[in-house]
Amino acid sequence: MGIDAHALHCLDYAGLFGAFGRTVTLGRQNVFIKPRRLEAKFGARLDWKSQTYCEGLLETCFGATKVDSIDRSNYEKASVIFDMNEPLPAGFAEYDTVIDFGTSEHVFNISQALNNIIRLCRQGGQILHVSPANNFCGHGFWQFSPELFFSLYSEQNGFRDTEVFVAGRKTTGVWYKVKKPRAGERVPLGSREKLYVICRTVLQKKLAGRALDVQQSDYVARWEEGVAPADRQQSDAFNAWLHRRILHKYFRTPSRFNPNLIRLQVPYRPQIQAR
Repeated sequence: MGIDAHALHCLDYAGLFGAFGRTVTLGRQNVFIKPRRLEAKFGARLDWKSQTYCEGLLETCFGATKVDSIDRSNYEKASVIFDMNEPLPAGFAEYDTVIDFGTSEHVFNISQALNNIIRLCRQGGQILHVSPANNFCGHGFWQFSPELFFSLYSEQNGFRDTEVFVAGRKTTGVWYKVKKPRAGERVPLGSREKLYVICRTVLQKKLAGRALDVQQSDYVARWEEGVAPADRQQSDAFNAWLHRRILHKYFRTPSRFNPNLIRLQVPYRPQIQAR
């Protein structure tokens, strides 16, 4: 759990939309960026050598007015001791920015943890994730697909501006923006290196009185179409074979050739890269 190069890029990107305000992190976040690099980027605002945890960085450089941290144990002196496997109690504080950098994959009850993350976010606030996608087996309980974030943080669930990226853990200068899956399709991603999935979303409206609707989009399309795979026409079978044998095999890695991805240089500033 901590601020590495990709997490810092995620903070940079989120910072383009305004100050972080009241902020909460899942787990107390260590700072893994070398002090000389922080000083080169932000100047001598802080004694960077003494910044073991992220509170000073978030408050001084990203406009956080208060930074809380939630952990099951107090071994790192988190400000709130709470097990994210359990539902948040009524009246729990809400935050302008909720940060999950390498924490939720360690929580067994993942659906409850994600529901808690949403409850922690105030209406109009933002949620940030940097989580394991590929080749992190043994790191935690879970590895995440971009599809999870597109389906969870959908407009029907009260969210807007959901963006999902993937990035190689050691390739710190490049992100790939994931195109939202079209109806009936998936975004398969393979990689030889460890791969992060990165997400930013905004909670437009808190839902009251109903559960979140989270279904995998390609199955939703099949259900609505009402045609079982065995009943599809031969042309559909050929397209499925083409995707499985050719496109998915040779164009599913993070690269400029993957039709589901857009290659970006980071720090990512859309108004510059769109020119």
